[in-house]
Amino acid sequence: MSGIAGYFNIQASPKGSLRCLEQMVWALRHRGPDGFGFYQDALTGLAHARLCTIDPETGWQPVCNEDRSVWVIADGEIFNHAALRTQLVQQGHRFAGHSDTEVLVHLYEEKGVDFLLELNGQYAIALYDARRQRLFLARDRMGICPLFYCRHQGRCYFGSEMKAVFSADPSLPRQIDSQVLHDIFTCWSPVGADTVFAGMRQLLPGHVVEVSAQGIGEQRPYWTLAYNSGPDCQGSVAELAEELRALLTDAVRLRVQADVPIGAYLSGGLDSSVIAALIRQCTKTPLQTFAVAFDDAVYDERQEQLRVSEYLQTEHERIVCSYADIARVFPEVIFHAETPIIRTAPAPMFLLSGLAREHGCPVVLSGEGSDEILGGYDLFKEAKVRAFISVQPDSACRAMLLKRLYPYLALSPTRSAGYARQFFATTVHPESDLFYAHQPRWKNGRFLTGFLSDSQTTDQYSSLEKIHAFMASSMQGQDFFTRAQSVESRLLLPNYLLSSQGDRMGMAHSVAGRYPFLDHRVVEFAARIPGRLKMKGLQEKYLLKKAVHGLLPAATVQRKKQPYMAPDIPSFFGTAVPPYVEHLLSPAYLSTTQLFKTAMVASLVEKCRAKSRQGFRENMALVGILSTQSLYDQFVENWRVECPASLEKTKKLIRM
Repeated sequence: MSGIAGYFNIQASPKGSLRCLEQMVWALRHRGPDGFGFYQDALTGLAHARLCTIDPETGWQPVCNEDRSVWVIADGEIFNHAALRTQLVQQGHRFAGHSDTEVLVHLYEEKGVDFLLELNGQYAIALYDARRQRLFLARDRMGICPLFYCRHQGRCYFGSEMKAVFSADPSLPRQIDSQVLHDIFTCWSPVGADTVFAGMRQLLPGHVVEVSAQGIGEQRPYWTLAYNSGPDCQGSVAELAEELRALLTDAVRLRVQADVPIGAYLSGGLDSSVIAALIRQCTKTPLQTFAVAFDDAVYDERQEQLRVSEYLQTEHERIVCSYADIARVFPEVIFHAETPIIRTAPAPMFLLSGLAREHGCPVVLSGEGSDEILGGYDLFKEAKVRAFISVQPDSACRAMLLKRLYPYLALSPTRSAGYARQFFATTVHPESDLFYAHQPRWKNGRFLTGFLSDSQTTDQYSSLEKIHAFMASSMQGQDFFTRAQSVESRLLLPNYLLSSQGDRMGMAHSVAGRYPFLDHRVVEFAARIPGRLKMKGLQEKYLLKKAVHGLLPAATVQRKKQPYMAPDIPSFFGTAVPPYVEHLLSPAYLSTTQLFKTAMVASLVEKCRAKSRQGFRENMALVGILSTQSLYDQFVENWRVECPASLEKTKKLIRM
């Protein structure tokens, strides 16, 4: 993984300033601490901050083809680069080094933009065709690597993170988009290509955009995740389980390739344990595993983590996270996330990547993506229970089924049968509402959006209509379980989990995450598995459990899922309230930002001071408001472009 940034002159023709590129890439130095590379001509500027994981000697970017007419910079890894290189050499292409990135320019020569379909990897790519005077920006299929862009004063600016783009030109606007803030408070993430900063776009997963003298084109998909688009996988349960295991094994094999130490995150749950077990099968090198534990027993899984690490004989390292730890790093977390968040869960991940880096491990594999593609979330389970109750309202099983939801929550909505019936009540039939599974979650969103100031909202705006416009056409004909998977995979996974909790928290400490469950061959196979084999009754990830038989302790495989969570309000309102929290939530600063209703926030803060254990909605509201205020403080009010007079680690400078 690395950081990329640059510009393309669309209409304006300002002189190419290396200083502009230096400022952009310096903002990404945490993504690429090993050195910088630049390319400039009259039209384009490309900058790269490198984290060396493959070919440390000759892998410096930008790289070009034989006649220097195609240039590329990339963040991420091309896992099948060796096979592609062999094909390209047979076709007559000559390589200058051994990096995975170099295959991109030669593949482009062979196939044009369709070269993206040949890649197995996670990547954000900027490819410049000097002869055609075109810049192509592309993002991997599942949205692991981020890529942002905007148009300003005749130029297209782009970068792995928005702070790189903002560093290009002090006149670039940095205004909070009130409608996107509404979306985040409703759906937990931006919807589609929008970001919380007005005018800044993110490239959608599996999409490419072309930039030329005619402007920035429309994003267009080169690959789409389509559930149930073809016939279901055929075969017995045993045969399908065997196929899934073979695919996962190969996905792990490809992802342990590196010239640096490889480690694994270990949560104690099934997904990360499976990945660690498959790594042990792929390599004889001792495996380092890294885990988060919590002082608060509600969130702690250290015993489950230890059970797996001892079984697999890994070199296990753990960080124990306290309320104060989360509060201490929270502003840094928001700086790297670049978006409001409504849970503190990214903060322990930020600390965990620091632990991995401290132990010399710049690459880690983890289990992200399994819940989405193989049916692991409690939200799916909840939807099945609600659907059952809606068609059999008088069933004697109702109370028992409701009790099986969220047993790990201290303040579960199922803590009483009466409250549960009220919480999950719906008159909507599961097949008549495209977003049936997510309606209870989004109902909570109305509580959160109630805190937005009147100047930030209008009665006419609806985040749910925006989601409908973004996703509805692709969900027609799917059952409610599959539709729920679609929302999680296309909305929450790239726009929240892989960004705020994945890429950003890892790269904050120069640690690259790799995700075997998101190998596109695994994803495409999972999309054709019948729903009844993903969640059998209320048993989540049924086929995966069959597939990994014998790999792990039985207690780990059969363990009831406990989602990764972190303490929210108690982190900020314990024995002492951090001064920055007092400042950001003060009436004076709320008046400055004008984003929230001062009186409502003051009332919420007083509730938190009186009792730090609050309900689900209050926790999300507090974290959402605090993170938004912090974002405004760091990116709007106190934004500064910082860059030394010269970058000492510049390894490559090409000027045409």
